[in-house]
Amino acid sequence: MLGNNDKSNIENVLDNYLNSKDINFEYSDKFLDFGSITYTEKTRAVIKVQDGCNQFCSYCIIPYARGRIRSRSKKSVLDEITLMAKRGIKEVVITGIHVASYGKDLKNNYFLIDLLEDINKIDGIERIRLGSLEPTLITKGFCDRISKLNKICHHFHLSLQSGCNKTLKDMNRKYTVEEFENVTNLLREVYDDVILTTDIIVGFPNETDEDFENTFNFLKKINFYKMHVFKYSPRKGTVAAKMKNQVPGNIKEKRSKILLELSDSNERKYLESYIGKNVDVLFEEIDGDFIKGHTQNYIMVNKRGSGIVNNIENVYITDVNKDSLISEK
Repeated sequence: MLGNNDKSNIENVLDNYLNSKDINFEYSDKFLDFGSITYTEKTRAVIKVQDGCNQFCSYCIIPYARGRIRSRSKKSVLDEITLMAKRGIKEVVITGIHVASYGKDLKNNYFLIDLLEDINKIDGIERIRLGSLEPTLITKGFCDRISKLNKICHHFHLSLQSGCNKTLKDMNRKYTVEEFENVTNLLREVYDDVILTTDIIVGFPNETDEDFENTFNFLKKINFYKMHVFKYSPRKGTVAAKMKNQVPGNIKEKRSKILLELSDSNERKYLESYIGKNVDVLFEEIDGDFIKGHTQNYIMVNKRGSGIVNNIENVYITDVNKDSLISEK
């Protein structure tokens, strides 16, 4: 395997290997900056600010494959977002392999919340959306500061993975379900319209029926808008792949189905609660008789009739379908 910084040197690497049967890799502790990205959406740009991970969750190969955390420089990030704003982009998504670790390697006391405060000042950018977050990032101090940023989208994807403390410990996650619940309470105190989504792994080694029931009950209690459910699959080289009591595939399938049904039910109830309300929508594309876009808290809206792409408009919600809101007015 070669990293991005070695790709242009692949011929020499192969020659050296054929001659000496040896490859020497130089580990870099710096973020490999490619400059401005090419975005694929007309209204939204994805800005990578961080790479690598130091968490070493027992099921994950990323720290071995992608290395330790490396943060992109403040100047590089802000310059790119300023350029995106000049090109008419209204929304940026701040992402990374473990974006909550941003700045921890910079040694200048400049962290993710500091970066978000600076992005919030950039003219032309109207929405700042965050990628998947480690729950331990969300503290009272973080919430006090982020609540003052008017461009932050009220949608947070918090990676839970399990609602059972025993399983979380086996996964080498760095929090308990009680601490996670406190995080959701903090966010709901700050934003009354916050949307919370999460990732869940079912069928992790040693997960018993009782453990899964604990997870199910916890998920009902937290009441996520959506849940991305994954059936555990071992990754060679990870601790979890060597664990005993691997869960059979049919049990994983059954547990996955139960959680997906809960997720669909939650989503429907959330959507129906918006009927009769007005919401601000950043429209992104025209699809037949509808123009489509997302609310600030990342709910899809389909509005019948004409509209302007890359424009934020206040619309009245009249109905819902499977996974989106409908505006017929």
